[in-house]
Amino acid sequence: MFQTFGPNDFHQLCNLLAEKDDDLRLILERYGYPPLWSRPNTFESLVHIILEQQVSLASALAALNKLKAEIGEITPARFLELSSEALRACYFSRQKTVYVRDLAEKLQNGDIDLYQLEILPDNEIRAQLKQVKGIGDWTVDIYLIFILHHTDIFPTGDLAAVNALKNLKKLPKGTTKEVLLDVVSHWKPYRTIGLMMLWHYYLEERKPVNRRTLI
Repeated sequence: MFQTFGPNDFHQLCNLLAEKDDDLRLILERYGYPPLWSRPNTFESLVHIILEQQVSLASALAALNKLKAEIGEITPARFLELSSEALRACYFSRQKTVYVRDLAEKLQNGDIDLYQLEILPDNEIRAQLKQVKGIGDWTVDIYLIFILHHTDIFPTGDLAAVNALKNLKKLPKGTTKEVLLDVVSHWKPYRTIGLMMLWHYYLEERKPVNRRTLI
């Protein structure tokens, strides 16, 4: 059975991991608690995640905001009314257009029910969402983390998290995904919490005033 987390226990879980891992403890001591990143369980949120695939967060948000300005509330029905030309004007690539149209159609047809996903285990959610063109493990992982708040997700396809972990743990650049998962295995069943602490570390270290090593 999956576990979830929220505002009532997020800091407590950060403290628990900090007791298990000295490097995470140092993140808390230097930067404080990470934000509890969260998005609603909506079509718009999934569109946002798809837009974030392999581009900067700023570019993805610009496309989402352009789409919102074009159609108002972002729903499957409204999205499917847009032509390819209109979507290009909203900064959608040809591939992203195909992906989001397929998602919109599956939601409209009832092939996927976002509210039903809230009660399913990780593997079943993964199987359902990966039926959509362009949705792979990274997209599902981000959905499980940001939207459903499952506690034990570590996306080895997330470059920010992987690079932060390598830097924090002084790991070689070529460290394999298998080794990375082994390194964070003692965070179970709260790897998502550790991940948010890593993202926090990554973002804080990129700020000019903080650009020095943590340890």
